[in-house]
Amino acid sequence: YLMVVQKPARELASPNHDSRQPGQRVDMLLIHYTGMETAEAAFQRLKDPTAKVSAHYVIDEDGQLTRMVDETRRAWHAGVASWGGHTDINGCSIGIELVNPGHEFGLRAFPEAQMVALENLSRRLVTRYSIPKDRVLGHSDVAPIRKADPGEMFDWKRLAAAGVGLWPEHMNTGEWASLHLGDSGAGVMKMQLDLKNFGYEIDVSGSFGAPTTVVVAAFQRHFRPSNVDGIADRETRSMLASVMAARPK
Repeated sequence: YLMVVQKPARELASPNHDSRQPGQRVDMLLIHYTGMETAEAAFQRLKDPTAKVSAHYVIDEDGQLTRMVDETRRAWHAGVASWGGHTDINGCSIGIELVNPGHEFGLRAFPEAQMVALENLSRRLVTRYSIPKDRVLGHSDVAPIRKADPGEMFDWKRLAAAGVGLWPEHMNTGEWASLHLGDSGAGVMKMQLDLKNFGYEIDVSGSFGAPTTVVVAAFQRHFRPSNVDGIADRETRSMLASVMAARPK
């Protein structure tokens, strides 16, 4: 058992933020990776007024927590995104960046110290804002066409066990047929409807086209990371049914 000593948070203000809409409630926690070669490069970008990107918090691989934008302000971390039909994701969320090179520069495991710091911060945030379990999400969930972070090496199950986010305790063991690109019919429509009802932006067309593949891959990245292939195989569909059943009522 590794004892991790939490470092005190530091302040490093970013100029990239604006006001939330009047009466806008924070009800989402959005997790990212920095996707840059070094932590220093990430901080430089998050502070750069011409980059127009920021996050409320950054957690380095050694667990160092940095606050860059006040929680009352809207940080610019989600970009073009959608969840549950709403597109002002920045407006309703707190954004946390985890220092990690990401897919472009070599995605790697998130170290213990970083995960512990994330758990501690996230628990405080979901309590403070009463964030529902099914609204603790990754950037890839709200922007599946553009983004893949925090990626398939991020341990969502562990985070849920720490009281942050949704992970089904019971698996649905129904006889699910595998669905993939080119398929159509009631099974495809049911799957698309479940994904849409969970929050993903997807057309419920009954036709398994390329856009559906992208959303299935985003779901897998979060809930079935062992094989992110965009094919709705039996395991993926079983997990989707389990996730839908586990949602807060």
